[in-house]
Amino acid sequence: MTAGAGVKLLTEDGRRLDGRALNELRRCRIEAGVLKNADGSAYIELGRNKIIVAVYGPREVHPRHEALPDRMLLRCRYSMLPFSVAEERKSPAPTRREVEISKVIREALEPAIFLEEFPRTSVDVYIEVIEADGSTRVASITAAAVALADAGIPMRDLVAGVSIGKIEGKLAVDLSGIEDQHGEGDMPIAMMPRLGEVTLMQADGRFTREEVAQALRMAREAILKLYEEQKRALKERYSKVLAAELGEEQ
Repeated sequence: MTAGAGVKLLTEDGRRLDGRALNELRRCRIEAGVLKNADGSAYIELGRNKIIVAVYGPREVHPRHEALPDRMLLRCRYSMLPFSVAEERKSPAPTRREVEISKVIREALEPAIFLEEFPRTSVDVYIEVIEADGSTRVASITAAAVALADAGIPMRDLVAGVSIGKIEGKLAVDLSGIEDQHGEGDMPIAMMPRLGEVTLMQADGRFTREEVAQALRMAREAILKLYEEQKRALKERYSKVLAAELGEEQ
């Protein structure tokens, strides 16, 4: 993350460049069950981010020596497509950042899943960023949780995530790409909203103790809104499935 010297991220009336207030999420839309060939899937649009997730499993582990005797093996692969960024064509080969984010996403999702219910099996989560505009790791977590639920994976709760950043000395919810690039700090946070448990908290930049406490409050408020969109997407998905089954019976 680079310093924001010379780049104005707030207008004179304290609003952000896209017109949002500091505590305002970008428009979010989630769809569940978007891929027929996956056991579970989801699609999210958060601002200009476009991300699709596919889930396969539980199934036999390959290679077999990676199987865990007492719990499920959760594997996540986060990938940005070559045309997902505007600056230049991204190499299709996995980058060090993508490998790190894949690990972060897995660790954020694991606390929500009853891993012990499926020993010696694996669940694979494939995340493809079609278009990127900041906060892709937390948007991926939000969509991946919906895809896992769509696959019928038993979960303690859904997981939703949001980034809290510092721009011109003020905390802001859901960083866009330009805010992430030129802001003074970024704090991705993920939670199980119903249980109130934090599953991810990172920080890039300097935050005071008071700012961390405020960031957690702002994150929870935003995550509860994302949680409602997750539940709406799943309810809509299952309503369609039920209507199709009833139609077949008739």
